[in-house]
Amino acid sequence: MANSTQQSSLKVYLRLLRYVVPYWGVFALSILGFLIFASTQPMLGYMLKYFVDGLSNPEASLFANVPWLLEHAPWLAQLKLLQAVPLLIVLIAVWQGVGSFLGNYFLAKVSLGLVQDLRIALFNNLLTLPNRYFDNHNSGHLISRITYNVTMVTGAATDAIKVVVREGMSVVFLFATLLWMNWKLTLVMVAILPLIGLMVVSTSRKFRKQSKKIQVAMGDVTHVASETIQGYRVVRSFGGEAYEQQRFHDASEENRRKQLKMVKTNAVYTPSLQLVIYSAMAVLMFLVLLLRGDASAGDLVAYITLAGLLPKPIRQLSEVSSTVQKGVAAAESIFEQLDEQPEVDHGSQERERVSGRVEVRELSFAYPGTDKQVLHNISFTAEAGQMVALVGRSGSGKSTLANLIPRFYHHDQGQILLDGVDVEDYTLRNLRRHIALVTQHVTLFNDSVRNNIAYGDLAGAPLEAVQRAASDAYAAEFIEQMPQGYDTLVGENGVLLSGGQRQRLAIARALLKDAPLLILDEATSALDTESERHIQAALDKVMQGRTTLVIAHRLSTIEKADLILVMDQGQIVEQGNHAQLLALGGHYARLHARQFAEDGDSAASPA
Repeated sequence: MANSTQQSSLKVYLRLLRYVVPYWGVFALSILGFLIFASTQPMLGYMLKYFVDGLSNPEASLFANVPWLLEHAPWLAQLKLLQAVPLLIVLIAVWQGVGSFLGNYFLAKVSLGLVQDLRIALFNNLLTLPNRYFDNHNSGHLISRITYNVTMVTGAATDAIKVVVREGMSVVFLFATLLWMNWKLTLVMVAILPLIGLMVVSTSRKFRKQSKKIQVAMGDVTHVASETIQGYRVVRSFGGEAYEQQRFHDASEENRRKQLKMVKTNAVYTPSLQLVIYSAMAVLMFLVLLLRGDASAGDLVAYITLAGLLPKPIRQLSEVSSTVQKGVAAAESIFEQLDEQPEVDHGSQERERVSGRVEVRELSFAYPGTDKQVLHNISFTAEAGQMVALVGRSGSGKSTLANLIPRFYHHDQGQILLDGVDVEDYTLRNLRRHIALVTQHVTLFNDSVRNNIAYGDLAGAPLEAVQRAASDAYAAEFIEQMPQGYDTLVGENGVLLSGGQRQRLAIARALLKDAPLLILDEATSALDTESERHIQAALDKVMQGRTTLVIAHRLSTIEKADLILVMDQGQIVEQGNHAQLLALGGHYARLHARQFAEDGDSAASPA
């Protein structure tokens, strides 16, 4: 089991490193920088040998035993320890600085590029995912993935590599120098390496498990915060502040506890590892004193110093494991989303314009992952330019039917034909170009009025066309009274507008789109009578010459419909026009009588 986990970790990590490939040139420069940095570690340690030897004989020449220098650069060969040691220390420091700059700066370029690439990939991928993905995942976790998880990943892909290269090469260079100085003593140190390896592997597993839990907890924090921010009016009007405070406190506390658990693992692990390394150092010092032989004091000081430099890079190398495991856990959640199947689009048909004739044949549907059928054997035809209304109690399947026409969900049983072609045969982009949708829940962006009307494919539409659409939607009157007119910002989701104003902007957007098929899903249900009168006038305008599918609670809005379909529990139980259905005396007549009574009561009651 552990082996398969390691294999999957390696697989995820290698996939992650593929994102570094476009930056390989910059990455190579940073690796070169870290190699330069690592090479200076033994140099600085070795300088101590000459410093200690210089204490007893400062006039000795550093390069006296190098014949080539005596011949080609006698001035350098004659440099005394007194002058050479300080000069070399400064030169080594400059060389180390060059390496440090190259390594850190160019690795940051790779790291920030990687963050951007992954964020863009995740966001672009979100735009291709089917509706059911958003139904099954809360927005907090999706946002947390784009913000928090991506930064965890870069730690694994770049910071970990920085430590592995810089500290790894430091260990290699230091070790090589120690072997060259005294190979017998150095081999004693090798004995502790298996013990270090064992500690690293066992702790890695813990880090990965804990990191996954931290990511989920972080998603919960984001989720609670975003829900409260979006629903702040409901929170305030129903006195939900204390409840939301508790909910956020619980999510945040859970995140804190999981973070602390990881810190605790790290806090126990680091000193344990240090104890092992320093025990080995103690043995080494004992052996140095015992087996010093004819080595000079400078040799021994340099050897002990270089050996003393080893624990730090070894410890940092072992701590890389936690960074890598955090990154691998975050990468798994990122790749999980990137591997999701996008919306099914096997269609190949594209039409410049359709007439708008819709025919539904024996359509049945159940939501993915459920057995309960929401629609049973639905059949009807809407001729081009006709108005077809769907009425019925909540949960009778009206909105589901409306969502299947633009293929927000994929149906397996039955057919939906647009101009005689199955909607599955159109390319998604082309199909949705022929359909304008106005729903009860209007979505507006924190942008200008103009950009909210001319959105998406409509962006760049001339101002005259936007003004005409706004005028036809009875929106021009309030837009022109705004401080900057069509350039006024509407606030997040149109918070600065009334419900009726938001609805009219949505209708203006549909008018500007000029699509042959219009779907109105409860477009007037949340409005007061005054707003509804305006909206109804706007809708009468927008429905001219278009096939319109209207879903409505209020029957007054659909009395003029060419065909009314009465739905109950996913089936069409009655169909006909207003007069025919009233004459039937069935479901529709009862709904009508009930609403007529309610409207009469509300009209009779004092304002």
